[in-house]
Amino acid sequence: MAEEKNNGKLQRKLTRNIGSKGASSPSGGIRRSYEADGTKIIVKEKRKFTIPTSEDIARKKEEEAEKKRLEEESRLRAKAEAEKREAEARARAEARKKQTEEARKKAQEAKVHETPEERAKRLEQEKETMELRKAQEEESSRRNAEAVKRQNEEAMRILEENQKRWEEEEEARAHSQDEDDDGTSRYVKEAEEEQEREEENRGRRRGGQAQQKKIGKRDEEERDDRNARHPAQKFSRKQLKGAARANQKAHGFKKPAVQIARDVEIGETITVSELAEKMAVKAAEVIKVIMKLGDMVTINQVIDQETAQVVAEEMGHKVIIRKENELEEQVLSDRDMASHAEPRPPVVTIMGHVDHGKTSLLDYIRKSKVASGEAGGITQKIGAYHVKTKKGGVITFIDTPGHAAFTAMRARGAAATDIVVLVVAADDGVMPQTVEAIQHAKAGNVPIVVAINKIDKPDANPERVTQELLSYSIVPEELGGDVQFVKVSAKSGIGIDELLDAISLQAEVLELKAVKDGMATGVVIESRLDKGRGPIASVLVKQGTLNVGDIVLCGMEYGKVRALRNELGQAVKSAGPSIPVEVLGLSGVPVAGDQCTVVRDEKKAREVANYRQGKFRDVKIAREQKLKLENMFKEGTENELNIVLKADVQGSVEAISDSLIKLGTDEVKVSIVYKGVGGITETDATLAAASNAIILGFNVRADSSARRFIDGNSIDVRYYSVIYDLIDDVKKALSGMLGSEIKQQIIGMAEVRQVFRHPKFGQIAGCMVTEGTVKRSAPIRVLRDNVVIFTGELDSLRRFKDDVAEVKSGNECGICVKNYQDVKEGDQIEVFENIEVKRTLE
Repeated sequence: MAEEKNNGKLQRKLTRNIGSKGASSPSGGIRRSYEADGTKIIVKEKRKFTIPTSEDIARKKEEEAEKKRLEEESRLRAKAEAEKREAEARARAEARKKQTEEARKKAQEAKVHETPEERAKRLEQEKETMELRKAQEEESSRRNAEAVKRQNEEAMRILEENQKRWEEEEEARAHSQDEDDDGTSRYVKEAEEEQEREEENRGRRRGGQAQQKKIGKRDEEERDDRNARHPAQKFSRKQLKGAARANQKAHGFKKPAVQIARDVEIGETITVSELAEKMAVKAAEVIKVIMKLGDMVTINQVIDQETAQVVAEEMGHKVIIRKENELEEQVLSDRDMASHAEPRPPVVTIMGHVDHGKTSLLDYIRKSKVASGEAGGITQKIGAYHVKTKKGGVITFIDTPGHAAFTAMRARGAAATDIVVLVVAADDGVMPQTVEAIQHAKAGNVPIVVAINKIDKPDANPERVTQELLSYSIVPEELGGDVQFVKVSAKSGIGIDELLDAISLQAEVLELKAVKDGMATGVVIESRLDKGRGPIASVLVKQGTLNVGDIVLCGMEYGKVRALRNELGQAVKSAGPSIPVEVLGLSGVPVAGDQCTVVRDEKKAREVANYRQGKFRDVKIAREQKLKLENMFKEGTENELNIVLKADVQGSVEAISDSLIKLGTDEVKVSIVYKGVGGITETDATLAAASNAIILGFNVRADSSARRFIDGNSIDVRYYSVIYDLIDDVKKALSGMLGSEIKQQIIGMAEVRQVFRHPKFGQIAGCMVTEGTVKRSAPIRVLRDNVVIFTGELDSLRRFKDDVAEVKSGNECGICVKNYQDVKEGDQIEVFENIEVKRTLE
């Protein structure tokens, strides 16, 4: 009874989904309508489909196989014919070449003894031969072209016939399926069945057992009616699954065999995974292509635009270079600037070698004492000041450090200046940083005024300075050049007025002008982090006027100007062209040398700053990843000294980090884990503890929480105020990491005079110590004819019958060499010691 009930359910399920062809109509179902109680009722039966039989599936597979076979035969036939034509063409070309070579040889042989008549006849024959050969080649080419055309036409005709036949078969099959299949998906049918089952269950719960009996009786009647109409139609579960798979296959998606060329948009940087996603390929394929180009990458590595473009074009895609800084250009171009330019003060940079008196000279001009308050008596950061002269003019001075480590600061000062004052000490002459300052000035095409300082010293020699500068193409006006030379003294004030007059004269020649009214632009000369006031940037205004309340964009930072201060710390409301001011209110410490621009919208300024930060981060990650991958296959690992660097200003951080990285060698190197501006915080100490680094503070100190953490974790912290001391200490630390070098030092030499045999000790050499001292504990080498034949140690050393520890030069002794019994008369025994020598950085 249970089996009959299950069969009834299965037949009912089949009835809902499967029916005969006669039960359907072209419209997909049978519609019947009638009226009951004045209401028109329309009944639509479900559309049904038939399961393709195994014969239909087999026939379809045969047709597909036949289609593939014909296509393959057509392709192979065309390929074979093309290869045959190429081979025939090559054979004909070789034959013609051979005939031409033979004819040329014969002609050369005949040329030697031919008469003028024979020569004229030969030339006429050659002309006729060439014309005949040309006509034959044209005829052969025409025939080959006609043959190829006929073959292509025949292939196209066969292909069109097959295509037409396949289309007709496909249309017939589609028409048959349209008649049998209502197009309803498997999921819709399952949903309908589920809905009907829920309705039946609700009916059971409402009607109880009587309703169940009624439904069961009705199902049995329907099953009997179906079995009476279709007695041979029975399907198993396996047949149902096969029919579903066949239906899915008929309506499935076919993967394209040809690669699709896509338009790939590439920004300035892109990760490997993003590039693979844009090209719709696997990341492994992109990595393979990049490895073939010679680079090792990972799936999350950032690659530059050029590399991504080469990879995309290599894989057959069209590359569209995207300009990511459109917003940046839009913000910077939306500015209000007046067209009228007015004269502006000159910007003068003081440059020269360390301790030549640059800051002292500027102090005398400004009537201040900056140099006396500097650590070590040397300038270690860049400064900007503006001075009013006695004649009422204004000159802006930029003071640069002279130490070798501050190359970037000097280059930054030369780039932002109009005139360079080259300070050279009369008692010291031209030094390395003097030459470097000349190179920076020439690279920026900036005029130079030479100030020969310290002329009041007894050993001053200004003529020597002039002669040395001539070798660097710095020719004074007295010798026909265009460079003004002024002799000054920063202590007594000699020549200061003449120097200011020379600067003013040079400024008049340059005719310096700038737009005063409008949105300001400038350059960041220096930046630092103040504990009370936050990020502070020293900005030299180049164009326009900078006011309090303006929205500024400085490199990767932005903000609203909360306050402006001059070099004396006094608050000002605005700053015009060529005036240096300190700007407060930025979101962070900008990088020295960045452009500072006033913009309209703070929101857009924030977006541009965030874009620049993201771009800088991507470039940094790409560079670090490349270094990691390059070091992956290197043998051994080099020692690293991890350093957390904090300084008072951005320029010092830049100079110190560059100097420390240059100290590295192939064996040891400096790794800057973190560098920043401001005091040492607990975060810095935590980073140093995690990375096993030392903390270097340049003109900064640790706060109370950082000191507690440093004391609790025994972190090495060093404070410096002079850059010499910092670099020397790091150099000593790197020298200690190099380890020691083992050297061998010869301490004695003994000559074998006679060899004895002993039943207990074996061979004993009677020796005379000729040089130094022979020690029993030291290693030895046995030399024969000045060639080392054995290296080992002594088994015993005796003088007469006593064991001794050493024997000095001029004494005889008996020596027994351990594990060596081939000592002969005339051999030399060399005694040496291994000495450990400490290595240092050069």
